[in-house]
Amino acid sequence: MAERRVNVGWAEGLHARPASIFVRAATAAGIPVTIAKADGNPVNAASMLAVLGLGAQGGEEIVLASAAEGADVALDRLAKLVSEGLEELPETV
Repeated sequence: MAERRVNVGWAEGLHARPASIFVRAATAAGIPVTIAKADGNPVNAASMLAVLGLGAQGGEEIVLASAAEGADVALDRLAKLVSEGLEELPETV
C-alpha cells in the first residue's frame, strides 16, 4: 500500500472550498484513495461528506493511501495539492 503523510496547506483546513477541490482531484485520480488524520480512521477521499467529516485543520497532518496500481503517481499529485494548498490538481509532480 502506498502512503503519503502531508500537512494541510490551506489555512482554513479541508473545509468547504478546499475540500471540494480535493475531492474533485481524488475522484479524477481514477483509483480508490483514502484520507485520514494522522491518528484517525481512513475515509473515502472521493466523498465530500467524508472529507468534511474529518475536520482537518490547516497545518494538521493527514495520511493519503491507496493500494491500487499507479497509486504512487496519484498520491504524489494529491499530496502536492494538499500540502501547497493549490487551487487545482497539478499537471505534473
